[in-house]
Amino acid sequence: MKKLLPLLLAALFVPGALHANELSKAVAKDYDAHLAPLLDYFHRNPELSFLEVKTAARMAKELRAAGFTVTEGVGGTGVVAILKNGPGPLVMMRADMDGLPMQEKSGLANASTATQKDMEGNMTPVAHACGHDIHMASLVGTARRMAAERGKWSGSLMLVGQPAEERIGGALAMMKDGLYKRFGQPDFALGFHVKADMATGKVHASEVSPYSGADTVEILIKGVGAHGAQPHRGKDPIVLGAMIVMGLQTIVSRELGPREPGLITVGSFHGGSKANIIGDNARLQLTVRSESAKTRDLLLGGIKRMAEHTARAAGMADNELPEVKLVDTPAPPVLNNVELVRRLRTAWTGKLGADAFGAEEFREGMGSEDFPMFVTDPYIPSVYFTVGGTAPETIAAAKAGKLRLPSHHSPLFKVEHGPAVRMGVESTVVALQDLMGKR
Repeated sequence: MKKLLPLLLAALFVPGALHANELSKAVAKDYDAHLAPLLDYFHRNPELSFLEVKTAARMAKELRAAGFTVTEGVGGTGVVAILKNGPGPLVMMRADMDGLPMQEKSGLANASTATQKDMEGNMTPVAHACGHDIHMASLVGTARRMAAERGKWSGSLMLVGQPAEERIGGALAMMKDGLYKRFGQPDFALGFHVKADMATGKVHASEVSPYSGADTVEILIKGVGAHGAQPHRGKDPIVLGAMIVMGLQTIVSRELGPREPGLITVGSFHGGSKANIIGDNARLQLTVRSESAKTRDLLLGGIKRMAEHTARAAGMADNELPEVKLVDTPAPPVLNNVELVRRLRTAWTGKLGADAFGAEEFREGMGSEDFPMFVTDPYIPSVYFTVGGTAPETIAAAKAGKLRLPSHHSPLFKVEHGPAVRMGVESTVVALQDLMGKR
């Protein structure tokens, strides 16, 4: 112990270690006193995309109390909070606010029992099964810490509570409502997502695309109705649809380079009304994922070609070909600024410790985000990072096959609220203070 004591004392007097210790203590204290009850409120009371009325009002109240000038109703239910603190860059930090239309089965004591009418008027259960409650609580914690530490930074801070990320539309709605014309164009932009399969106490930012671009495609298939016992007198749109579904599988496997990420999933197939009736139409709904403009063009072009020529092969005339159209708002891929990633990695490891920056996480899927809507046009140097949400021992048990980690968007989804929010605040504050160093 005598040999270790000088080393421990020396660590305490390293500027980065001292800052991390002070920051961690301050954030932990604020979490216990203020952020934990706030997180509990958000988790129990989720709201659907573009319907986050009470959520947005609570966010606005919290950010005003922290000393920010707050504007509500941006892009629908969006919230924008500004804190000016002398000369320097304008930096944006965004948190998404919407929940998902699903029933929570996490077993948590504060599990959501909320229900809400969706935009089509249907009553549905609602849950924060993706972690947006973590993001909002962290944004409020960041606001409170940055306001309390004005002496450590200089510039203007823009905090954004964004609606409707789950529908890939809220960011675009805020931009169409003049976000940057009204509040200024940021010099840098940040956002983060809690990650259920990443250990708590870790932060990570990728130099490659952390989230893929997403398009939703609908294929309306035309047929010729007939009796089910006389199929030769019609053109069966369900059989044609099945042929199209199988043909689509070859676009990624045989047209896209094997090391290029791309995905076509047919998530919905609707057709027919009765066993002995051949209908005159069917409908396919697809999600298409890509990480470059070239790959996106290849996939979308391949879908149209496959649908039309499969119909021709089935004997359909040119005026009877399927209609292929894009629906919903497309989301570009998330492309982090590599120079900025490296800068923040240095800041995080210097202030939070060398082991705080997690190892590159293997991506098992091609999830999407609408954060790029804020930073693509106009281009703004940005970093979208991840924060760990699950205890290391739980992740180890899952890797050993002893349990299964629920994924995001699962009714069983849950993360460690306290550690996730605290690291969300700490990592964001360190990043912001590095970008807005005191002048």
